[in-house]
Amino acid sequence: MPSRPRMLDFPLFSRIPRPRPMNLIDRVSRQFEDSAHAKLAAVEWLAPPVVEAIEAMTACLLGNGKILACGNGGSAADAQHFAAELVNRFEMERPPLAAVALSTDSSVLTSIGNDYDFVQVFSKQVRALGQAGDVLLAISTSGNSANVLAAIAAAHEREMRVVALTGKGGGKIAELLTPNDVHLCVPAERTARIQEIHLLVLHCLCDGIDCLLLGVEN
Repeated sequence: MPSRPRMLDFPLFSRIPRPRPMNLIDRVSRQFEDSAHAKLAAVEWLAPPVVEAIEAMTACLLGNGKILACGNGGSAADAQHFAAELVNRFEMERPPLAAVALSTDSSVLTSIGNDYDFVQVFSKQVRALGQAGDVLLAISTSGNSANVLAAIAAAHEREMRVVALTGKGGGKIAELLTPNDVHLCVPAERTARIQEIHLLVLHCLCDGIDCLLLGVEN
């Protein structure tokens, strides 16, 4: 059996100077500490708009509406994560809730991307599926994702409310939102920290929706 190649056997890595040994325990510990500090620093800023988003989404679902979610890359995974926890469940048993992640249908995505352009992959789905009273959950770490911006514009055309989950000051999304929308802008610049807080916010949304629907007080 041939031996497994070492990292430095690959030409790409052989040209990179070998770094000095590092203490990986310290590095991992620092990641945990930085994440915890970023979350705690964001509580006061984010808690009020998160509550507003919970109330908006719950009202949408009680009115027989649905939540459409979109994002790219890790944000696409977050959109799918959120939709799965509404359609299936979060932590409490309850009936399934109407939510759709717009990043999951490869045929729709590639058809739109091929026939038109990638900027329209979410907006065309919003125009096809969205109705007045629905909510669009628009996720973009930078706030500048062109196809998410287009989805927000389409949601406004459909008289949908938008809950935007961003960071880095909100980017162009902050300029596009209306007073009726909810902006959950993480007060951080580092992408990893923003995405970690995005996931926590999504769990807060799921928990809050369940509490309002089921009448849980604690």
